[in-house]
Amino acid sequence: MTEHADILIVGAGPVGMTLHLALAAGGQKSLLLDRRPPQAQQGDPRALALSHGARQLLEQINSWPTRAATPIETIHVSQKDGFGRTLIDHQEYDLPALGYVVRYRDLADALAANLAADAVLSEAEIIDITPTDDGVTVSLRHAGQLRTIQTKLLVHAEGTPGDDPAVKVSDYDQHAVICEVTSTPGHGKRAWERFTPDGPLALLPLGDEYSIVFTLPPAKADAVMAMDDDAFLAALQQQFGQRMRFARPGKRSRFPLALRLRDTLVKGHEVWIGNTAQTLHPVSGQGFNLGIRDAWQLAEILLKNGVDRSNLETYAASRRLDRRGSAFFTDQIVRAFSNDVGPLKVARGLGLLALDICPPARHFVAKRMIWGARAWP
Repeated sequence: MTEHADILIVGAGPVGMTLHLALAAGGQKSLLLDRRPPQAQQGDPRALALSHGARQLLEQINSWPTRAATPIETIHVSQKDGFGRTLIDHQEYDLPALGYVVRYRDLADALAANLAADAVLSEAEIIDITPTDDGVTVSLRHAGQLRTIQTKLLVHAEGTPGDDPAVKVSDYDQHAVICEVTSTPGHGKRAWERFTPDGPLALLPLGDEYSIVFTLPPAKADAVMAMDDDAFLAALQQQFGQRMRFARPGKRSRFPLALRLRDTLVKGHEVWIGNTAQTLHPVSGQGFNLGIRDAWQLAEILLKNGVDRSNLETYAASRRLDRRGSAFFTDQIVRAFSNDVGPLKVARGLGLLALDICPPARHFVAKRMIWGARAWP
């Protein structure tokens, strides 16, 4: 038998669940498919930097993990062995925080708590996707059985695009080494973005510790992953400087970094959101927030105009500025700051100084980090 679903969402991660819950809040049913078992997200080591804009959206679907979120009240931006710095403070924008740091698993739990019992088909292996005149037919294996689901709209919200000719890939030749460390003095709800010739070093307050995103060329990342704890702390200290002392590093993980940007978000009755649409460098923490905005805007358009193919092009057009702007912003920052070229170092210092002493320029950057191109109030 062929089953039917108005909207089928592939991927029950935070972006997929956000879309499902936003649709449900407007009375539109959808079904989530996930290849992983229900508790798989508990092992994800990442900490997510969520903007205040993302909090505003997640609160509307009762999925903000209040107790698990550590606020970022100030952000300190500087470059290693160079002058110039910028300080962004939440009080300038009359906000409780510029953003928050949340463990991936805690956000997933907060979203999953609002799902109906039959909202997700877990451990579902997709075998085939076949476009039809009025939708998409998905063949899958679930609980040892073959199933066929006909849907009006298939939303791809799972995974990072791989060898897909529709995705342009720009490799940064950098890896992110992540872990948690304690600091002396404590973080005081301040995040740090420290640019070095090897790549940006981010310190994100998480609970009583810092979540570290240590960006390095692959060979140096190999060396850092092989270090004992004392050697790792010395390498971290050397990159950051002497404003704080670090201790008790947790387990380290690493991820290769690249910009992946899908040329078109829509093909027939299929649409791509979140990491399937774009994967950004973690500098400035824009990627996941962009995915949340993808899900929210798609839900708004579908709820307003209905599940119709013509509305998908409206969605794609509405996301163009936010996607391209965020990708360009993060890409240019990485390329401009990940080097030790003397004239560029001077130009970077002047740029950081200009942001610090020119509030309109600083506010332009900060507001787009908080709300994206859409700039929600």
